[in-house]
Amino acid sequence: MDIPAAQVRALLLSRDEVVIADVREEAVYAQGHPLWAANFPLSRLEPDAWRRIPRRDTPIVVYGDANAPAHQAISVLRQLGYSRVHALLGGLDGWIASGGEVFQDVNVPSKAFGELVESINRTPSLTARHVQALIDSGRPPVIVDARRFDEFSTMSIPTATSVPGAELVLRIRELAPDPATPVVVNCAGRTRSIIGTQSLINAGLPNPVAALRNGTIGWTLAGQRLDHGATRTAPRTVAESHRSLARAGARTIARRAGVTFIRATDLPGLHRPDRTTYVFDVRSAAEFAGGHLDGSRHAPGGQLVQETDHYAPVRGARIVLVDDDGVRAAMTGSWLAQMGWETWAISPAAPGDLTRQGEEPAPLPEPPQVDTVDAATLRTWLSTVRPRTVVIDVAPSRDYAAGHIPGAWYAIRAQLPAALGAIGPAARFVVTSPTGVRARFAAADLRRLTTAPVFALDGGTAAWRAAAPPEPDRALETDPALESDPALETDPARYAVDPADRYRRPYEGADNARTAMEAYLAWEFGLVEQLERDGTHHFRVVQ
Repeated sequence: MDIPAAQVRALLLSRDEVVIADVREEAVYAQGHPLWAANFPLSRLEPDAWRRIPRRDTPIVVYGDANAPAHQAISVLRQLGYSRVHALLGGLDGWIASGGEVFQDVNVPSKAFGELVESINRTPSLTARHVQALIDSGRPPVIVDARRFDEFSTMSIPTATSVPGAELVLRIRELAPDPATPVVVNCAGRTRSIIGTQSLINAGLPNPVAALRNGTIGWTLAGQRLDHGATRTAPRTVAESHRSLARAGARTIARRAGVTFIRATDLPGLHRPDRTTYVFDVRSAAEFAGGHLDGSRHAPGGQLVQETDHYAPVRGARIVLVDDDGVRAAMTGSWLAQMGWETWAISPAAPGDLTRQGEEPAPLPEPPQVDTVDAATLRTWLSTVRPRTVVIDVAPSRDYAAGHIPGAWYAIRAQLPAALGAIGPAARFVVTSPTGVRARFAAADLRRLTTAPVFALDGGTAAWRAAAPPEPDRALETDPALESDPALETDPARYAVDPADRYRRPYEGADNARTAMEAYLAWEFGLVEQLERDGTHHFRVVQ
């Protein structure tokens, strides 16, 4: 039975659990979707669903397009055991026709929330020129970058230090122990700057704190130089006096926001068969791997606030956060609670609670049974012109662009029929992906579309790289014919379909067009009005 948009809206307003699953590719999803629609590309549905939607009787409302039909996604979800899956009546067009608001870009709930926080709290900010003047002064500010370290390293404000969002309150006093020292928080655009700055203010940091207005985008638009390849990070050790101040401030704002603090022994009582409960460890990846609460997943706190729709697509679920310091889970929870989530915190967890080692394996359905080929045999097949062997790579487009098996075509799994039309006939097809898991699902799909033999590369592109013959010693080389083929190539790239699996953020990388950056900022400024028109957000900003 199809569900009308009005019924979906009623579920959101009543805070009942629901997943609005947009099964289009990310770049298409980013062109427009409902506020609480989570991106579940049809191409990745089997590997993603169980991890992101843990309860099999969660209500799921699906819509797609011609390249990712809703009925096909519904069939996959039902095969995975989900019992309450329905199509959105009329799809996205039906949502729009009913008067539903449509939002562009990705991680929109968090970005819209950040704009609302700034508008209500009047979060202080400084222009790029003002910050540059402070850097050039005799008493420069401490500049902290609230993004992931890899984003910081790509491009950063001169003199800045990488302190990902959840770490700010815990570590800022190590960088700015003098309460008279100004602190400037930046990200690429606006959201993480606003949330990071307001976090320090909410937690009671006595220093003057301000966001870098419009982040590295604003810095670039002002014609100022960015650093590339910076490696500065906050001290790992935090003085106990600083930790105590941070913990007191974090717990105070968390309680004001509505976070409930519990012990690890209380957690089993929160797990109910009729409720979805996400348990996230908000510390660093290294800390999580070194020991974490059994059943928890890693989600660094700053990114969890930024990408809540990805980590917790079940709107109406409860969220439990874990740390070992009493600061990071409390601060992260303070924001999630303000975003309308029922939020609990084990903060701090006792050392004896954090005993699970390594990475938690993602729950995955058994891949379909398909014919496989090893890397050595594939290398032999590719060395002969006849019969023609075609390799199809269904990796994320960014991975494909970074390096693929020589001669491999890029394709999106959900668009294999169109890809075959571009590739043409072959004597056999071999499907690969980074580890080979996604390739097996795609090979099963491809087998239904062609009479040619279809194989999945055992172990995927990683196995191909591991099995590559060593490069000869070029210093001793005299005959170019003795050179072995590189394991992977980046050029030429063969795109059988457009790489729509990933939306290029206007603030991502260092080569963005000025017009795109300006348009992105204008879009962010308009989000508060869109929230008002939509009316389903349940945001409650603490002042």
